[in-house]
Amino acid sequence: MTTLAEILRGVEAGAFPISDLGVTVVSAPSTREWCVMAFTGHIVIAADVDEAWVAERLPAGDMLAPTAPPFLTALTELSGRQVHGLDAMLLAPAITDPVERADAVIGLEEFTDHDHPRVLRALEFRDDVRVYGDPSGSVMTIGYGVGRRTECSVEVPESARGQGHGRRLVQAARALIPTDAHIWAQVSPGNAASFRAFLAAGYRIVGSETLLF
Repeated sequence: MTTLAEILRGVEAGAFPISDLGVTVVSAPSTREWCVMAFTGHIVIAADVDEAWVAERLPAGDMLAPTAPPFLTALTELSGRQVHGLDAMLLAPAITDPVERADAVIGLEEFTDHDHPRVLRALEFRDDVRVYGDPSGSVMTIGYGVGRRTECSVEVPESARGQGHGRRLVQAARALIPTDAHIWAQVSPGNAASFRAFLAAGYRIVGSETLLF
């Protein structure tokens, strides 16, 4: 049986869901991991719902319907959940060169204080969260999120924006994971500055997702 984790591991390896205008329904990995993911020509719905229930509400071949308000509203009414929002999914492989890995983390400090708002947010959605910071006051988190994928997030204080701290931190994230691993990030479509930072650090867009909590 296909699981969301198996689908995500496939994407990490470059094997995307078949672009057949189809919909795959899989069980939610946990109670906090209901989601609708859109890839090129294919939708993955991870939720504890019946495939027939989904088919009744989605016109065949309509790639917009699963991420549109009517279907998401039906999911929220069925589950008692709320739509978190639409994010682009970005993905990057680990940095493998030892010298590059060492250079990427120069100046970073791992924090044990988890009171920062960005960290508190990460703890809601991820397990085994690690926290790093740099002298600018910027903060990055790394943890296990949806489907046990490794995810990172970053927050740069207003006084330090536009100076490359975000790009450096998300690049460092690639050096703080095992060399055979990949790291994911979720970025709101309107957050152009964040997109620029991740793309400059070697991440690529692989799809979009809507989480329900």
